[in-house]
Amino acid sequence: MKSVKVRLSTIADVRDFVNIVAKAETDIDLASGRYVVDGKSLMGIFSLDLLQPITLTVHDDDAAADVFAAVERFVVKD
Repeated sequence: MKSVKVRLSTIADVRDFVNIVAKAETDIDLASGRYVVDGKSLMGIFSLDLLQPITLTVHDDDAAADVFAAVERFVVKD
């Protein structure tokens, strides 16, 4: 299980993010505070506080690098 912080600032960002991660064959979660939702769920993502970066967790270590590369533009750089 690997995690990174992502920022989804607009409705278009959320739509594009879901379209990208829906192709992954692994479980993907997004967490904001104590709330965790399916990263492939458009409605679930909109239930999170998107004003702050959220945590993207990929549950398959082998697929994590591919998922992180695919969503590179959303990853928050420190």
